[in-house]
Amino acid sequence: MAYLVTGGTGFIGRHVLAELIVYGEPVHVLVRPESRNRLHSIARDLGSRGNLISAVEGDLCSDLLGLAPPICDRLRGNIRHFVHLGALYDLGADAAALENNNVEGTRHALRLANDLNAECFHLVSSIAVAGRYRGTFTEEMFEQAQDLDHPYFRTKHESEALVRATCRIPWRIYRPGMVVGHSSSGAADKIDGPYYLFKLIQKMRDTLPHWFPLVGFEGGHINLVPVDFVARALVYLVHAPGQDGKCFHLTDPVDRRIGETINIFAKAAHAPAMTVRLQPGLLHVLGAGAGAAAQFLQPLNRLIDQALREFGIPKSVVALLNFPTVFDSARTQELLAGAGIRVPRLEDYAWRLWDHWERCLDPDLFKARHLRDAVIGKKVLITGGSSGIGRATALRLAEAGAHVLIVARDPDKLSRVAAEIERSGGHVSKYACDIADSPACERFIAQVLAEHAHVDILINNAGRSIRRAVENTYGRLHDYERLMRVNYFAAVQVTLGFLPPMVVRGAGHIIGISSIGAITHASRFAAYNSSKAALEGFLRCAAAEYRERGVHFTVINMPLVRTPMVAPTKMYDQLPLIQPEQAADLVCDAIIRRPERLATRLGALAQFVESFAPWINTAVMSESFRMFPESEAAGGTHEAHAKSTPEWVAFASLMRGIHW
Repeated sequence: MAYLVTGGTGFIGRHVLAELIVYGEPVHVLVRPESRNRLHSIARDLGSRGNLISAVEGDLCSDLLGLAPPICDRLRGNIRHFVHLGALYDLGADAAALENNNVEGTRHALRLANDLNAECFHLVSSIAVAGRYRGTFTEEMFEQAQDLDHPYFRTKHESEALVRATCRIPWRIYRPGMVVGHSSSGAADKIDGPYYLFKLIQKMRDTLPHWFPLVGFEGGHINLVPVDFVARALVYLVHAPGQDGKCFHLTDPVDRRIGETINIFAKAAHAPAMTVRLQPGLLHVLGAGAGAAAQFLQPLNRLIDQALREFGIPKSVVALLNFPTVFDSARTQELLAGAGIRVPRLEDYAWRLWDHWERCLDPDLFKARHLRDAVIGKKVLITGGSSGIGRATALRLAEAGAHVLIVARDPDKLSRVAAEIERSGGHVSKYACDIADSPACERFIAQVLAEHAHVDILINNAGRSIRRAVENTYGRLHDYERLMRVNYFAAVQVTLGFLPPMVVRGAGHIIGISSIGAITHASRFAAYNSSKAALEGFLRCAAAEYRERGVHFTVINMPLVRTPMVAPTKMYDQLPLIQPEQAADLVCDAIIRRPERLATRLGALAQFVESFAPWINTAVMSESFRMFPESEAAGGTHEAHAKSTPEWVAFASLMRGIHW
């Protein structure tokens, strides 16, 4: 006697095969011709007992699963257990595909099982058969399902109905919860269910410190089970005597809500957790209101779609955030307890799921995660490319395969950077120009376009800074004017020059190197912060106007970097600053991910504080103004001889990268 398994090369199926071969009987696995090699690899990985596994060519969507008559003749009367795992487990799949695979596929499998005179038909169904039942759904319930409006719910319910109504041989039904990765390795093969929320958690982690308290939602119920538990429990129940005609909930007996579950994964990711969680009823009201508004306001609908795209969350998943059903599995748990099979605690293996997702499934891994994939063969223009951040970024991008175009005032420094790039085998073009000189900048733009036709990425990096208290600028309006000339007007002119070809091509990325000072409003940097805030304002407006035309804009709120620009402030020699190479890392990250804004965690926290409690930021900056001396060039006669104090170092280390 033998087993016949559909869906054996799928995520759950691979683990089921590993459990079945322990019983020492042949396992025939339905595969399409193109999946033979995949099954062969699975069998090989299972060691010597993998020889028990053999392929049976067919198709889930064909009558009698597409098995040739000679194969049916050979298997007839020899199948003890027909295990039907084959289905489309995808909340985001279209209705036609779900109908074809889940309903018609089950219909074909049933006809084959009846034709082969199999001793028992085993349907791997899903808790989705309950629809959106309000309350506790037991293993004996079926017809009581409610709100089967989602095509996945409906097709799983219909496939189970087929078994109950048309199967002429003994049958058993299994309803797993949301199946996640292996509890020991975290391994999973695709993003589904709770994994869609991982990108949101990741962005929170990368934006805010892990201790930052968040206000979130409690949400509806969610039932997660690791794939190894599902496979082990299923195969045990397949062989359990006296259980024909029964349904088994392969679910976690611990009832959890979405909010609690997100917090468990947030802890695993070292991300901030939701300290306050709104009750499910409020979420339902908000969801209903948003839905009604979206029905009449298309702009709101587009904003919602945009937010979901940003986090990679399908609309179908949003409907599950207030899922009302709890699943009772008491009878199944009692049966499994005798074999020592229990659902592991989510708290114990969540970190493994997170680790595997971030290493292997994170969508960013497949969207030019590596810098080379993002820039190879592209023309990248960097203003201020002869030193500091510009030089470090140019070297990195050229090494990654970009054609780097660098512009700066000093031809000798430009030549040295170009020589560095060429010695490393990189491709570089250099342009000596003071872009703050508007006519010269216009000629430079024309020359670049004549030689290259367009640039793919523009990095507005050139800039200058003045550290001087407002009271020392009463007669120095020119301080503000010259910083605006370099940091704002020059950057705007360069951007306006290279935007038209980007629009024509429907592609481009413009990056503005702003400052954390534009967020923190650091004292003594009124002229500098104002010019950077102006640049941010221009880029953020342009981002909205060009979003649908393929041109992306990114503002980088760069922390204080040890570059020639800050060298005149001797006090900085004694304080911790980031290096140009670290700043180049931020620029490269912006190129890869193309976010609207990129800031350090401290910068993001400062922005949050500025939005909700600006007096805190003002108090901190006021204290720093009192603590740190004026630059010698700005009238601080003792600054050059000032020695760092423990107070200085502690303050600067705690808020590393903020301008003082």
